Amino acid sequence: MEYRILGKTGLKISRMGFGGIPIQRTDAEKTKELITLLHRQGVNYIDTARAYTVSEEYLGYALEGIRQDFVLATKSGAKTKEAMAADIDVSLKNLRTDYIDLYQVHNPSPAGLDEILAPGGALEALLEAKAAGKIGHIGITLHTVDLFQRAVEFDWVETIMFPYNIVETQGEALIHTCAQRNIGFIAMKPLAGGAIDDPVLALRFIANNPDVTVVIPGMATKDEVSENMAAVCDNTPLTEEELAKLQTVRDQLGTQFCRRCNYCAPCTAGIGISVQFLLEGYYTRYNLEDWAQKRYDAQEKKASDCIGCGACEPRCPYQLPIRDMMKRVATLFEKK
Repeated sequence: MEYRILGKTGLKISRMGFGGIPIQRTDAEKTKELITLLHRQGVNYIDTARAYTVSEEYLGYALEGIRQDFVLATKSGAKTKEAMAADIDVSLKNLRTDYIDLYQVHNPSPAGLDEILAPGGALEALLEAKAAGKIGHIGITLHTVDLFQRAVEFDWVETIMFPYNIVETQGEALIHTCAQRNIGFIAMKPLAGGAIDDPVLALRFIANNPDVTVVIPGMATKDEVSENMAAVCDNTPLTEEELAKLQTVRDQLGTQFCRRCNYCAPCTAGIGISVQFLLEGYYTRYNLEDWAQKRYDAQEKKASDCIGCGACEPRCPYQLPIRDMMKRVATLFEKK
């Protein structure tokens, strides 16, 4: 395992970290098995969030006795000082630790970021928690280039997390700026929210960028750990064949696709929005027409149930035209 220094934090971390979203679908014991395996393999960076339901709690249980061997990062979407201070305390309790190495501002909107920075905003709580030793360092996670450009200018920002993968390279210039300014860069969405079905190719692409400090694929099984480790630890340049595959993925996905972050939820009509687009992908990209059709038909609420209210669209960090995309899915699956 290759190790890097996480920018201004000075923390030495593994090039591949652990993304704590998928363990929400498992349980505490399976999480413990996974973390024990990662520990043996030399992975020492863990990322979770207050928003990931049971993730912090499962990780707290899994890390008992080995907490000191890991760099632990979590995050909160709180905007006020009071709410952020409360979230930090909840994270400490859930993670069963008296300090968190990196606490991040979680995916603020432009207006939300202004509130965080204003008097009485969440940044005050983060700075006070850092001074008190509850947290070691402060970072931010983002989804838009405009906010990325703002974040690299803040002196309090020690790390930035941003989507980076085969089809989402819009942040590359700013990722390089992070390297120049000694800001640790954390690559999230390495598989574009599950839209990329070749994890080895996806992680090889990211690991070939020297400006990326750490990539954090979500993992829920031992096989995923082994596969991801092999990809990230392969330091050879991408082959001509791999480069051709990269272009094929880009041609297939474009930029208007769902990353399944579920920030759009809840739907006014009760539709599982990201599920509609997931099934569409299985149908159109993976030659699983019959499989996808059966699962689409079995849903209680389908794309055609969209009432066009548009409540989901302002919540989408990628500004996707969800209503138009729903119509496309309904047309695909409901031809009769």
